[in-house]
Amino acid sequence: MLEKNQTAPAFSTTNQNNETINLSDFKGSKNVVLYFYPKDDTPGCTIEANQFTELASDFAKADTVVLGVSKDSCDSHQAFIDKFGLKVDLLADVSGELCDAYGVWQEKEKNGVKKMGIVRSTFVIDKNGELVDVIYGVTADGHAQKILSCVQSL
Repeated sequence: MLEKNQTAPAFSTTNQNNETINLSDFKGSKNVVLYFYPKDDTPGCTIEANQFTELASDFAKADTVVLGVSKDSCDSHQAFIDKFGLKVDLLADVSGELCDAYGVWQEKEKNGVKKMGIVRSTFVIDKNGELVDVIYGVTADGHAQKILSCVQSL
């Protein structure tokens, strides 16, 4: 698991438009909120994505880009964005490499059944590429506002 004050693991993956997004694209110019969620168009994930969307202009004013990550495909991400009018980029980590690098692919238990899955987590990365906040086991509702407060203090 990652911790604050570490260098954020580099990544290069595609967004909903099948465009390659690299962490290095933002170095020196933007803070990055990288949030991992289990699946497109599910209740908690929709709440989280909608709340980040509601605050999109505030994140932009704080020189911050918000990137959501799941193992869903680019097409699934685009359908999710279209359905809810989302204003965040969604990264398709279909191989799971990004999930592994950030330590969010973990064993989860639901109704006594254990299986591997994405633990809802958020990483705030400053303009120098350093982790300034690391949160595993996020509660979706109200989370975007807490993260906005964090980036506004950078």
